[in-house]
Amino acid sequence: MTIIACTIDAIEPLTPTVNRVLLTPLTPISYQSGQYLQLCLSEEDKRPFSIASHEGSLQIELHIGAAETDQYSSQALAHLQQLFAAKQPVLTEIGLGEAQLRTDSVRPLILLAGGTGFSYIYSIAQTLAKQNIQRPVSAYWGVRDVEALYHHPEMQQWASSNQHFKFIPVVQNPTADWAGRTGLVHQAVLDDFASLADYDIYIAGPFAMAGVVREAFLQHGAERENMFCDAFAYI
Repeated sequence: MTIIACTIDAIEPLTPTVNRVLLTPLTPISYQSGQYLQLCLSEEDKRPFSIASHEGSLQIELHIGAAETDQYSSQALAHLQQLFAAKQPVLTEIGLGEAQLRTDSVRPLILLAGGTGFSYIYSIAQTLAKQNIQRPVSAYWGVRDVEALYHHPEMQQWASSNQHFKFIPVVQNPTADWAGRTGLVHQAVLDDFASLADYDIYIAGPFAMAGVVREAFLQHGAERENMFCDAFAYI
């Protein structure tokens, strides 16, 4: 895989614990929606993050957590902030993974994300919208707290303007004024579909979540070859 230098254009908070990072590759690159990149902190230390921007975008968007309890992400963010302050590029490997959007399929889609795994389904959703793909899409985003739904208004707007697109946010620890779905995000999918046999399913989130989702969805009729998640290669 080729190492590609990228300028760091912006680092800005989406929530108190999630930041948007914008990068511009210094050499031409291509990737597909649903793929990821690796930030090269050193020759030995390379950390993967889903690409939130859609394929064809000249600028690459990442959503990186900054919680103190998540050192894996917060250390990567600190590395980016140090380079940004010094006006130095970051080294990356771009266009990795096998869980990219299959545009040749005609099956309806279920997109499922936990936490900042949202960046993965956000990339796919943007491509579906830009290519005017008319397949039914149900996008589920599970978070612990309401405040973590940093793109809630935008996703709701998409849903209200596109009859083929449904957006279902699911909150584990809802506030008193939360009127939406609660509990575990994969359980919301199981509750909404009698069978998952006819769907393409795209999944992103923590490894522990991905393993639970895989087993539950297979038992609910999903076909393994129609479930796409890069974490499956490691669990």
